[in-house]
Amino acid sequence: MDQKCIGVDIGGTSVKLGLFQGDGTLLRKWEIPTRKENGGAYILEDIAASIRRQLSEEGLALSDLEGAGMGLPGPVLPDGHIEFCVNLGWKAGNPQETLSGLLDGLPVKSGNDANVAALGEMWQGGGRGYKNLVMVTLGTGVGGGVILNEKIWTGMQGVGGEIGHMHIVEGEVERCNCGGFGCLEQVASATGIARGAGRLLEKEEGPSSLRGIRNLNAKNVLDAAKAGDALALKALDTSCYYLGWALAAVTMVLDPEAYLIGGGVSRAGTFLTDRIKTYHDQLSPMATKKADIVLAELGNDAGIYGAAKLILG
Repeated sequence: MDQKCIGVDIGGTSVKLGLFQGDGTLLRKWEIPTRKENGGAYILEDIAASIRRQLSEEGLALSDLEGAGMGLPGPVLPDGHIEFCVNLGWKAGNPQETLSGLLDGLPVKSGNDANVAALGEMWQGGGRGYKNLVMVTLGTGVGGGVILNEKIWTGMQGVGGEIGHMHIVEGEVERCNCGGFGCLEQVASATGIARGAGRLLEKEEGPSSLRGIRNLNAKNVLDAAKAGDALALKALDTSCYYLGWALAAVTMVLDPEAYLIGGGVSRAGTFLTDRIKTYHDQLSPMATKKADIVLAELGNDAGIYGAAKLILG
């Protein structure tokens, strides 16, 4: 029987799990709630119990698994050590060692969730065919993952790929969630796009379909921009300019073959990526062969695919 593996993607609300064949075929996927009580003390126990239940239902044993991979919402060192996972309430420790112990010594590997998602996209998603890529996730925040020579690159302390917290806007007075000012996340996330449009509405007097919308969000801005609303287009263009600027800076350091754009904002499709590419290409003149800027394909499953790939190699 082919060895199988488990992919685990731990989020602040739910834990996604998948059972994979050795060739990357997803056989089953399921979710369990993330119990964050008592500093997240039950999360790994719940994951272990859920894996055992699912294996029993499939007529499988732990010995049928090559291992389990795990994506964590925070910096992860190569040996699996974390200093914290704020969204889970975890402090310093080694979750992969803990989970391995709960699963009778089953091999467990882990990585930062954005990096792991990037690995999944390279393997089975929009990044197929590339060996060097950077994934940028545009959601409530801006996440990033770096793949070099088909391997996750984390840097010295696990913060490699945190593109959302590159300082890129001078004069920003509001503080980013990371504690800094002027981060890319503040202008290019879904939250940032909506906030930028709101600031334009306050500053400019021209007509816009966005006026009067309560609780303005990024989808409102993108839909209005697609319909030709001048103010919405200006707001979106500002966000795409900063994204293109940030990616151009990354190009001059890492020179990847491609950038994958994922997250909720990426649903705007090539309407978004074409604008980002225009600015990226303008701002990276030395790179004569321009990186592709393409859409991610796996959606919320990227994390479990990437976690499985940690095990399958």
